[in-house]
Amino acid sequence: MRIILLGPPGSGKGTQAQLLVQRYGIVQLSTGEMLRAAVAAGTPVGLKAKEIMAGGGLVPDDVVVGIISDRIDQPDAKNGFILDGFPRTVPQAEALDELLKRKHLKLDAVIELRVNESALLSRVETRVAQMRERGEEVRLDDTPEVLTKRLASYRSQTEPLIHYYSERRKLSTIDGMMAIEEVTRAIHRQLLALGAVEPKTHARSAAKAAPAKKTKAAKKSTQKPAKAAKKAAKSAKTAEKAAKKPVKGAKKATRKTAKKAAKKTGKKAVKKGAKKAAKKVTKKRAKR
Repeated sequence: MRIILLGPPGSGKGTQAQLLVQRYGIVQLSTGEMLRAAVAAGTPVGLKAKEIMAGGGLVPDDVVVGIISDRIDQPDAKNGFILDGFPRTVPQAEALDELLKRKHLKLDAVIELRVNESALLSRVETRVAQMRERGEEVRLDDTPEVLTKRLASYRSQTEPLIHYYSERRKLSTIDGMMAIEEVTRAIHRQLLALGAVEPKTHARSAAKAAPAKKTKAAKKSTQKPAKAAKKAAKSAKTAEKAAKKPVKGAKKATRKTAKKAAKKTGKKAVKKGAKKAAKKVTKKRAKR
């Protein structure tokens, strides 16, 4: 994802850039920081910029574009970047378009944060007055006078970019006077609408929900026969128990009958034995 943030000083570009960096894992490219980093690294473009700045001159567009070119080739910029503070003019925008074309990269969106200038000036005046009341030091570049000059410079130099990107159907305008969270949400919605970002969260939750439902249904259908089988097994057990009971009863009955029969047989045998003995005794007496 490659984005440009446009807006006058005090519109909240820096704040929104940081929030976008955190949300999408992209890098924020500030021309001032890139220039300082290139000078510190001693790159050919950085050395050229250092020479110009040392002489008190403004770094020309071709040098700035060269620094941006080096920076977006670095691994951390592969996922995308936000350009904050560049381009400032239409020639810079044209140079950037050429650079991206050479690298086969596409600019996804240009987000303009539109604000009420008189409200911005009123905010700065209030803040400066409160700081002075507390005895705090006021930054030289944070006064209504300086802001007025910067706003005039923005109108003359940077506002033509709104027409430039609008013609190329890249521009999206958002009310920068809303609360920070609301501005962030509006930017996200706009990026989704442009197809600059995928609705990952929605896609993930939908993907998670679909198999979960299937599993539930599958579970239910698996549980039904399982329950039926359990029931059948229970019935079979009950039937087995029931079948065993009469067997036990039959066994008992057989034992009883056997005992009775044994008793009867015993009694008969005793009687028979007694009769035999009595006969023997009678015979012996008769012989005598």
